[in-house]
Amino acid sequence: MDGTPHGWVDGTEGGIANVPNLITTIRTVVAVCLGVPAIVTGSAALTGAAIACYWIGDMLDGLVARRMRQETRFGAVYDIVCDRVCSVVAAAALVPLLPSMALPLGIFVVQFVLVDLLLSLAFLRWPVLSPNYFYLIHKQVFRFNWSPLAKAVNTGGLVILVVIAPSPIYPVVFALAVTTVKIASLVAVARIPPARIPPAGAPGAEVSGVRAATS
Repeated sequence: MDGTPHGWVDGTEGGIANVPNLITTIRTVVAVCLGVPAIVTGSAALTGAAIACYWIGDMLDGLVARRMRQETRFGAVYDIVCDRVCSVVAAAALVPLLPSMALPLGIFVVQFVLVDLLLSLAFLRWPVLSPNYFYLIHKQVFRFNWSPLAKAVNTGGLVILVVIAPSPIYPVVFALAVTTVKIASLVAVARIPPARIPPAGAPGAEVSGVRAATS
């Protein structure tokens, strides 16, 4: 990909057998192996361990991919799919422990598995490596969905509220707010025209068909 600004791809793709994908596989298998017994036994310890494995592994695979320069579009999609598997198992494990929080957890599952899945896979419409580079396409959509703060709040925020909130009202409002942002982002993304890979040295967020979308 010589001459192509970082974050854009030129049609070539590395292999799928790499360290980040291995980490994604391991953290998914371990999270599920901890989460399923947690659902059956109602174990808070196993539930916490499953969520921790998912979150730590999710941060680690992305970090390793960037540091080792092994980012691929396949890896991005694989990570997105595995995130949904881990999240559904984690949500299912939390319901027996916190039955009053079934509604916000249900809203989260629908939002994350349906709306956010479509939004996250939308990066495939453009020649970018992953949603982590969506700022090259639309800065505001990136800021509210895939910036480090947005990713932490959109997923971890609900879990924290579910655990500490005295009433399901607060996590329900939060889950609906996140869903609204995701739907609005999906609508915005659907309106963005396709774009070509910018020439080397060009500011990626201001090229071709995405100039108006990022302003």
